[in-house]
Amino acid sequence: MSLAGKTALVTGGTSGIGLAIARALAAEGADVVINGLGDPQENAQIADDIAQNCKVKSYTSPADMCDPDAIARMMAEAKERLGTIDILVNNAGIQHVSAVEEFPIEKWNQIIAINLSSAFHTIRLAVPGMKQKGWGRIINTASAHSLVASPYKAAYVAAKHGLAGLTKTVALETAQAGVTVNCISPGYVWTPLVENQIPDTMKARGLTKEQVIEDVLLKAQPTKQFVTVDQIGAMAVFLCSDAASQITGANLSVDGGWTAQ
Repeated sequence: MSLAGKTALVTGGTSGIGLAIARALAAEGADVVINGLGDPQENAQIADDIAQNCKVKSYTSPADMCDPDAIARMMAEAKERLGTIDILVNNAGIQHVSAVEEFPIEKWNQIIAINLSSAFHTIRLAVPGMKQKGWGRIINTASAHSLVASPYKAAYVAAKHGLAGLTKTVALETAQAGVTVNCISPGYVWTPLVENQIPDTMKARGLTKEQVIEDVLLKAQPTKQFVTVDQIGAMAVFLCSDAASQITGANLSVDGGWTAQ
C-alpha cells in the first residue's frame, strides 16, 4: 500500500502512540504534520528524522489542543504548507487519576478539552476538504475506556466515551463522501501517559508501583501484556487502506481481550 501524495496530521504525535502512528504513515509515503508540546528543538528533530528516513515532508506544530483558535491556525498552516489534510489522527490526550469528589475542576476541563473537544475542532475543519476530494480517513485514538469504566478516571472515561460517540456521528454524516471515521481503542500501552499516571494511582489506591502494573493495569488484559505502539501504528495504516474502505463508525479494540470480559 502507498500513501504517497497524502497528507496526514497527527495530534499528540511527538511521543508514544501518536509518534508511532506518524512514523507508520510516513513509512507508507504520507507527508505528516506532527502536533505536540515539549521541547521545540527535540520535536523538530523528530520531524527531520521522519522526513529523511521516509523521504517525505514533515514538520511539527506546537498548537495547544485546549485552544480552538490555535487548532484552527494549525489546520490552516497544514493546508498552506502541505495541502488538504487527507488523514486526520486525533491522538492528543492527558490523564488525571482522582476520586470524583476530589477531582480538580481545572483538570476536568482540561481533559475534556484535549481528549474530546480538540477532536471536534480538527474534524470540523478537515471534513470539507476531504469531501471535496472524495477521500479521507479520520482515526480517533480512543481507549478501552471508551467502552468500559475504571474508578478514579471520571474525566478520561467521560471524554473517551464521548469520542466514540463523535466517531459514530461523523461516520454517518460522511458515509457517502468517501470518508471513513473510526476509533482505535487500545488497552494499556506502555507510553509516557500510562507511566506518568502510576504515581497518582499508587496514591489513590495505596499500592506500590509493581502492584499498580500487575494488579491494576495488566489485571484488565487477559494476555497480561502491554499493547505496543507499533501495533497501533499498523492498525492506523490498515484503516487508511482500500481494504478498510467499508470500515466506518467502528470502535476497534486492541486491548489484549480486556473488553471481551
